[in-house]
Amino acid sequence: QPCWREYLMTRIEQNMVVNCTCPISECRAQPTTAFIYSIVSSKEIIAKYEKALLRCYVECCSNLTWCTNPQGCDQILLKDGLGYGAACSKCSWISCFNCNFPEAHYPASCSHMSRMTCAKCNHGFCWRCLKPWRPNHKDYYDCSAMVSKAAWQEKRFQDYNERCTFHHHAREFAISLRNSISSVREMPKIRNLTFVLDACKVLEQARKVLAYSCVYSYYNQDTESMDIVEQQTESLELLTNAL
Repeated sequence: QPCWREYLMTRIEQNMVVNCTCPISECRAQPTTAFIYSIVSSKEIIAKYEKALLRCYVECCSNLTWCTNPQGCDQILLKDGLGYGAACSKCSWISCFNCNFPEAHYPASCSHMSRMTCAKCNHGFCWRCLKPWRPNHKDYYDCSAMVSKAAWQEKRFQDYNERCTFHHHAREFAISLRNSISSVREMPKIRNLTFVLDACKVLEQARKVLAYSCVYSYYNQDTESMDIVEQQTESLELLTNAL
């Protein structure tokens, strides 16, 4: 038992306990959960083991996923039946289940959020950080394809990117403002500030839509419907700035 206990505790600490087998090379038997509970007595180690089992279960289920809130959230979400706008019941973060981008990004599509490719050299780079997808090319603006029209495309990209970044920063400010108001709200003799908190939440959502509208507009600039989209975006931006 002492050998088994040391072996299992080491595997759990190394996050390698799931599907581990008997330490004897010729034996492929796997220790059961009941056996591990009978061998390992440490509550801390058992808690790590149970977290490993839960993580493995979620990863094996195609209809389950973890909340993608970058601030950290251990909530498990059910993909089935969740359309756009469904938020985590624990932290209210809205995730995208169709791509690796950490949050829902309407009206921009998943392909908009992933990568851009140079028509001249096929260099791919990230929309958000502008770093190359593969380490075999310098920054996208060093490409030899950047001639007159390409230079205009670069300027256009920079304009949309600056607008997108501005709205992301403004959204972070709204979140910070809401957190500050929440702390003030707890102080005695302060009137009900629920309406201000609600306004901050609306402001956060509006800034998020405006940021991803920049991505959508950049990729769909030549479509006939873009005049209406730009008008609606401009109207939303004016109202959001007023708020």
